[in-house]
Amino acid sequence: MATLHLLSHSPFADSRLSSCLHLLSVGDGLLLSGDAVYALQPGTAQRQALELLPEGIALFALDEDIAARGLKDLPKQLRQVDYPAFVELCCRYARTNAWL
Repeated sequence: MATLHLLSHSPFADSRLSSCLHLLSVGDGLLLSGDAVYALQPGTAQRQALELLPEGIALFALDEDIAARGLKDLPKQLRQVDYPAFVELCCRYARTNAWL
């Protein structure tokens, strides 16, 4: 069953992103919001890990959070979504897992 993983905490504060990446399976999605979008910063180990995700794992981020943090030069496989698309993603996947 495909799962949408929701991550909102800074990838530099703890190991949630790393733990999440180890549990992702083909067909799953990862949506970054809040401070989790800092994982998209070029030149970081977190960005490199996201760029190495298998093709069958979708990567999403809230466009509002990307803009608020002034991030540019984003990974090619990233799909930026707004809040209505976020809700649609939660309905599309069989399960959601919030990494609180």
